[in-house]
Amino acid sequence: MSPSAGATVKFPEQWREFKTGDEVLTFVNRDHEPHRGFHIFMRALPKVLEARPQARIVIVGGDEQSYSPRPGANKTWRQVMLAEVGDRLDLSRVHFVGKIPYATFIDLMRVSRVHAYLTYPFVLSWSMMDAMSAGCFVVGSRTSPVEEMISDGVNGRLVDFFDVAAWSETLIDTLAHPEKYEHLQAAARRTIVETYDLRKHCLPRLVEFVEGELECTPGPHPLRATRTAQGLPPQAEEDRKSGVFLRFRGQVAAHCGTQFCRRWGALRRAPKALRS
Repeated sequence: MSPSAGATVKFPEQWREFKTGDEVLTFVNRDHEPHRGFHIFMRALPKVLEARPQARIVIVGGDEQSYSPRPGANKTWRQVMLAEVGDRLDLSRVHFVGKIPYATFIDLMRVSRVHAYLTYPFVLSWSMMDAMSAGCFVVGSRTSPVEEMISDGVNGRLVDFFDVAAWSETLIDTLAHPEKYEHLQAAARRTIVETYDLRKHCLPRLVEFVEGELECTPGPHPLRATRTAQGLPPQAEEDRKSGVFLRFRGQVAAHCGTQFCRRWGALRRAPKALRS
């Protein structure tokens, strides 16, 4: 994924089309939940919309349950938050687009001026990394998984998760002055390319891990480690004999599936071409 100066994204259901240069603020969750900061983002929006009359807010995600408990009373978190702040929002400029195809998401990140990402201390969302790769400026919550990727003032901005006023202020500033943050956008993309590029970094590391640490049973297998059991620590040797490695091999195969095996095989057949 890479930036595109001429990117556009269409949402036919809402009769809306956005292009690079539009004042678009994005927020992406699998489902709208507190675990990913949906409630904080919604509370920050009234001041953002008031200060930025041309801004459009595009919110991606569903109303089901992924991580957070449901709010109860047969309501969704979107309903709860709209009941709380909806009367202070210009809803003609807030677009809930639901769950969208990945290709549409990519175009949206290329168009977005600012992407807000919040999470509790939890697994980082791939969408934040994709936003950085696409050249979108990211304002993230100052929580441990985000701080592993973003350094405030270096390749993005960080805001205390619960500080609604600071979120409003930071989003307003970054929307109003994109030129001030162009160097941070470029740094964010470098972070992804130089550390998390699939073919140059992630896939070779994964193959190295599988081949170096998973000592499997003899015989051909796409995930069979090339190292022998000799030289493994005592605990690793015990794990190998007890079948822990073999079971883990099966878990990796089940989780990664056909795509992993295909990529693994391609890398094994042509490592230089894929790593260049």
